[in-house]
Amino acid sequence: MKLHGLQKMTLLDFPGRVACTVFLGGCDFRCPFCHNYELIDGTAQPLMEEEEFFRFLQSRKGLIEGVAITGGEPCLHKDLPEFMRKIRAAGYPVKLDTNGYHPEMLKAVLEEGLVEYVAMDVKNCAQKYALTCGLEQIDMDIIRESISIIMHSGAAYEFRTTVIDELHEADDFEGIGEMIQGAQQYFLQRFTDRDSVPYGNLSAPSFDKMHALAKIAEKYVKNTKLRGVE
Repeated sequence: MKLHGLQKMTLLDFPGRVACTVFLGGCDFRCPFCHNYELIDGTAQPLMEEEEFFRFLQSRKGLIEGVAITGGEPCLHKDLPEFMRKIRAAGYPVKLDTNGYHPEMLKAVLEEGLVEYVAMDVKNCAQKYALTCGLEQIDMDIIRESISIIMHSGAAYEFRTTVIDELHEADDFEGIGEMIQGAQQYFLQRFTDRDSVPYGNLSAPSFDKMHALAKIAEKYVKNTKLRGVE
């Protein structure tokens, strides 16, 4: 496994744990609001080989309590299960971030017990899903299958949506809510612009709008929370 980035310590990426975050390259989505677009378009070169990463983990014994794997889209990588096995053998639980478009891989790593916590991005309601992913079309049956796999896996999990003023409105969260109804928890996170975001003219919703959207989502997921909102 070639690693395209490493955040050596985070208190945010793995709920309840001090963790490091590993970034893997490649993604089949082209979300216009992506913060890690250099991992998608190939401009980011691998940062380190797997062996160096495991030396790092060994050196952080007692300092970090888990490894978050993100991207890009980690489930694109056929060697992901073996990478997770090695992390767990080194004594660290794993958190996985995914776009939910690879249910076979998702099911495999969950059934093997390789993932303690999984976070899936739910981009939008079905009618606007492809647009929000930067694609012409998308198979929503795949998205729904991954949602079902996660909700029945027995692992801790969350669904989350990055909310962009130009891409999301109130009715969209009725549709999202119907897809994830009864989930453990759901987070709405406010878009923040960065130099790495591929497309301009996107903006963060107002705090009032974020709270209003969360109220809609609460009808479907009781444990709905806001991120990036004071």
